[in-house]
Order: sequence, then structure tokens, then C-alpha cells
Amino acid sequence: MGGLLDQAFNPLADALRVSGYRQQLLSANIANADTPNYKAVDIPFSKTLQAVQAGDQGGMAMQTNNVRQLAGAPSSVGLAAFVQYQRGSQVGLDGNSVDMNREQASFLQNSVIYQADLTFLTGEIKTLNSVISGTVI
Repeated sequence: MGGLLDQAFNPLADALRVSGYRQQLLSANIANADTPNYKAVDIPFSKTLQAVQAGDQGGMAMQTNNVRQLAGAPSSVGLAAFVQYQRGSQVGLDGNSVDMNREQASFLQNSVIYQADLTFLTGEIKTLNSVISGTVI
């Protein structure tokens, strides 16, 4: 039974973990929009999720030199290896590379993905609970 539960929940848990960590990074970018020399960071969601599901929690080299940009929950330590500076952002005179329009759009898109994964996981749990208890949803 454990194998079936892992098979049902692990992909969703991985997706929630990656999108949750990405949300932290995007939030930090938005919060630091006026911080001199702050460089916007992100993770490539699909590539990171594939690596996490394959069991590669840190096979990539760290792509930033500021540990404060990578602060997060202890469960996110392996995900920090996938953080990259955002490309294509214009760097302001103060050295800041946060593009608020892009950050807000990315934050909103990532929120929708996170909510969809959470809704799907909740549905899976309800279905399993129904099967275990013998009731119909």
C-alpha cells in the first residue's frame, strides 16, 4: 500500500515543494525591488521539478553568491542548487535587476500552479479517504 501512496502523492508533493520554493524566491525579488545591488533570481520550474522527481536534489552548481537570496525552509536546501540569476532584466543605476512587471506576472502564474496542485492533492486525499472508509464522495 505504501508504494501506491508514494506513487499517488510524491509527484504532487514534489510539484508543491518546487512551486512553493519558487514563490519564496519571487516574493524576495518583489520585496527587494528597491534594494541597491539586488539581483533577481528564479528557478526553471520544469527543469527543477524533473530533477527533483529523478532524485537529483543538488546536482547543479550554485548560481548566486548571496546566501541571503536563498534563505528558505530547511526542506528547500536542495532546491537552492537550481537558483539562477534572471536573464534579460535591465540593471538599474543602483545595480538592482528586479523587473516588477515580470515578477508580479511570474508570482501570479506560480500562485495559480501552486493552487491547482494543492486542489488536485486535496481531491486525491478525499478520494483515498472515501475508498478507505467505504463512502461515496
